Amino acid sequence: MKISILDYAARDEGMTSSQAFAATTELAQLADELGYHRFWVAEHHNVPVWAKSTPEILMAHLASHTTRIRIGSGGVMLPNYSSYKVAEVFKTLEALYPNRIDAGIGNSPGGDRVVAQALNEGKTEQPDYQKQIQDLLVF
Repeated sequence: MKISILDYAARDEGMTSSQAFAATTELAQLADELGYHRFWVAEHHNVPVWAKSTPEILMAHLASHTTRIRIGSGGVMLPNYSSYKVAEVFKTLEALYPNRIDAGIGNSPGGDRVVAQALNEGKTEQPDYQKQIQDLLVF
């Protein structure tokens, strides 16, 4: 059986973001040592108890501090971004950490209305998710 972990880089009471990231890194390293299959990180915005909102950056950090475990996004909220940019990010991660990167893609804004508007400045309508997925696969 393949066992994975989904981590939110939670900030316990009194904990700084740096401490939360250090705890997440330690957990990923332990999972790597114990033979877990994958370590997922998620994209959430404007949630004070979670230290992260950019899974791609955290994925690069975790991959650089582990040796064999797969590192994945659970997931990148595609409507907030260009399919091309998401494809470039994951191609880069895959080139840096071959056969260890998994791109999980989501369809929600990853936060409240204020966050969705801030992430989508200038967009007047919700992108066509199916088209974005098709574009992502092409890129």
